[in-house]
Amino acid sequence: MTMTLTGLFKARQKTSPRPEAGIVESVRICGEYLASLGEQPGRRRVRLAGAIGALVAAHTVTQTDPFDALLRVGERALEVGGEDETRLALSVADTAAAIRERSKGAWRLRGLALEALGRGEEAVGAYERHLDLQQNAEGKQEIALRLGTLRETLGCLEEAARLFPEAGFLGKIEGRSAAQVKAAFGTHVESRLAERGAADGSVRRLVDLYATYRRLTAHGRMADPLLGESEPIGVSAFRNLIAGRTVCLVANAKQLDDSTLGSEIDSYDLVIRFDSFRTTATGTGERTDVHAVTLRGESPWEGPGWRQSVQTRLVFGESVGDWRQALRRRLVAGAQNYVGNPSLRRPVSDPALMDESGWGKSTTTGFNMLRLLDFLDVSPRIDLIGFGLPDQLRPQEKEWVLAHAKDIDATGMKTRTALK
Repeated sequence: MTMTLTGLFKARQKTSPRPEAGIVESVRICGEYLASLGEQPGRRRVRLAGAIGALVAAHTVTQTDPFDALLRVGERALEVGGEDETRLALSVADTAAAIRERSKGAWRLRGLALEALGRGEEAVGAYERHLDLQQNAEGKQEIALRLGTLRETLGCLEEAARLFPEAGFLGKIEGRSAAQVKAAFGTHVESRLAERGAADGSVRRLVDLYATYRRLTAHGRMADPLLGESEPIGVSAFRNLIAGRTVCLVANAKQLDDSTLGSEIDSYDLVIRFDSFRTTATGTGERTDVHAVTLRGESPWEGPGWRQSVQTRLVFGESVGDWRQALRRRLVAGAQNYVGNPSLRRPVSDPALMDESGWGKSTTTGFNMLRLLDFLDVSPRIDLIGFGLPDQLRPQEKEWVLAHAKDIDATGMKTRTALK
């Protein structure tokens, strides 16, 4: 896609425009972006177009603040990932930061856009401003890790340039996008290898820097590389962990909050909860031994960190790339003793385990966990609490549970599954 809109994405001046004027200008730029698209397939561009539409609607409705809609346009533009869309995101971020200088979201968006465009030093400044404003510890951790990664990658580039100053490496990457810098770094390494050979000490150091750079840009950094000494466990180790123990699976049903099942739930040998759960002493109980979560959406690694303290955390996901990135970004050091390894990534559909493809990719987390427990068949009792309530299981899943249930509570609060 080639755009011919001269000066469309020029940097904003430092003086803050009037809020209304800034929004009007952003609406105009977004409109010109849409007009330049033509017929561009792709779900992410459709989502971006929808966000632009929401911004226009918010702008035209009296007494409606369009600021959040403006930020959403920038976020959707970054999701698309093209250079034009990234520049659009930066334009939106500049406007948002000028309108509200203390907006954490605006500075975060600006940092992400600048980083994607290869303007690392400016991105560092935006991230630092976000951290100055951010009070939430979880939000600070995400950007602090990004900031650390960015500083380390910039250090790799600077040292690579110093090793061979005559090659003019920094000049070749100045003003280039992140993807272009990565390609240029690879070319730089290949050229130095051809000139001096792999035995040269400077070349070996250059290769090390390139490997570090690629690892950081692909996976980022973790606050604690050992995740607080958590141990990865596979199917066999998890089977041993639950063998001979009574298990209770607790649904995320609001009706449980008003129940009196808390002490009964906490009396099981293992209590398993799912996704974004909550606990109350009287209603849901307070113990959580296993937390199972399913990755959803196009960028599941961008969600909040899993901070609840549990013995074991299992993360389900069909895409191995998304699964790995989510673990690197969302696991919190010290929050779990064991983390499920790839053999527990998709137990129901995994050809090496159950190999049941008929359930589709949208299987609920609770049902995934129940099928895994039933398949392993080492627990003397498996009870479901709250899964008989509406919206906890999909129809096909509910049919399976009813067919395998040994005891069902009339209120829908408790189901005991039959074991083979």
